[in-house]
Amino acid sequence: MKLHHPRRGLAGVAVALLACGSGASWANPYECLIEPNQTVEVRSSVEGVIEKVLVKRGDRVRAGQLLVQLESSVERSAVETARYRAEASGRLATAKNRFEYASKKQIRAQELHSQNFVSAQVRDEADAEKRISESELRDAQENIELARYEYRQAQELLNRRMLRSPFNGVVMDRLLNPGDLAEAGTGRKPILKLAQVEPLRVEVVLPIAAYGKLKSGDSAAVTPEGLGGSYNAKVSVIDSVFDSASGTFGARLELPNTSGQLPAGIRCRVDFSSLQNLPAKGTGVKPTPSK
Repeated sequence: MKLHHPRRGLAGVAVALLACGSGASWANPYECLIEPNQTVEVRSSVEGVIEKVLVKRGDRVRAGQLLVQLESSVERSAVETARYRAEASGRLATAKNRFEYASKKQIRAQELHSQNFVSAQVRDEADAEKRISESELRDAQENIELARYEYRQAQELLNRRMLRSPFNGVVMDRLLNPGDLAEAGTGRKPILKLAQVEPLRVEVVLPIAAYGKLKSGDSAAVTPEGLGGSYNAKVSVIDSVFDSASGTFGARLELPNTSGQLPAGIRCRVDFSSLQNLPAKGTGVKPTPSK
């Protein structure tokens, strides 16, 4: 899966804000953009024919949800074979019975030899038979353990042909369908595009005068354009590299969106309680409060 972080960079956000309206506002509240937390191109790590695509554009998905199933009859057969071998216990039971019999035989031979009823050769043969049966039992146990490892490996190979969602989000686009060939590699066409909208990111461009007054963790009120209502967000990133041409720096806020009621990709305004009475842009003095 190829991940794309939606942050455009300071210049990109400023250009986007300018393109969306008459110009970025340098007074509180500030213009901003609500964007997905991240976007992902869902690709297969193995090549195969797509058997099922279980979601379509606009569907909500949960973390771990099965999205795409590649044709996997060979892998399923390998899993069943490996599972049968891992659960087969006949050889192990035979080895255990043989070892128990050889142990009892060795004890009897030792007792009879101590009473001079059997020769040392008979005792030694009983000892050797016990050691051989013990080795056979260990070999059977090791084979069972190896079969379990092979079963897990076969299961992992099967799981690579089942693509799941890495997060709670929404399907942005569906580019391949059942019957299409899913090719491995970053240069190949993805199967799906997902966006994480829980939480959302709010990108805002601020004047240099705001630097030092805004702290990570500060709360702010975000008002999406055209939706009404105000939502609480917290500052998560404050850039320490400025844009000298515009005299600005970027900040990012995290906007909770548990119920998914807020869309991404819309303009907004953000009001920082900690950025009241800032100097007007480029003047270095505080603006006169309105009466």
